[in-house]
Amino acid sequence: MIGVIVATHGRFSEELLRSTSMVYGQLENVVGVTFEPGESVNGLVDKFKIALGTIDWSDGVIFLVDLFGGSPYNAASRIAAGYENMDIVSGVNLPMVVDVLVSRSTEKLEDLVKLAIRAGQDSMKSFRTLREIQTEEEL
Repeated sequence: MIGVIVATHGRFSEELLRSTSMVYGQLENVVGVTFEPGESVNGLVDKFKIALGTIDWSDGVIFLVDLFGGSPYNAASRIAAGYENMDIVSGVNLPMVVDVLVSRSTEKLEDLVKLAIRAGQDSMKSFRTLREIQTEEEL
């Protein structure tokens, strides 16, 4: 099973995982990492190393982070650069986390990364746009 690390600015990762457990159920082999005000990227790298020690990532690990180029992304990239079985996806949201958890035991890392990106993008909808499309289809 591929390990999952969700890392964000502030406590968003913890709350996102709480919400994920409401939708998905018990979370296994998943850890949240927070980047708090006043912490350094080096400190965040250390947090990631500790997190890696708490999960099984023998099949790989996917970092789901909030912002491309932000501190969680940069710290994860320092670690992932040294391993073939690690990757990072930015823009983490609830549908992305749920889809990754559902599929991580059957997908290879590179396919799981594609799935995470697609799930994040596919979850973005506009009520008005959908309503207009539905109205046009009814005509």
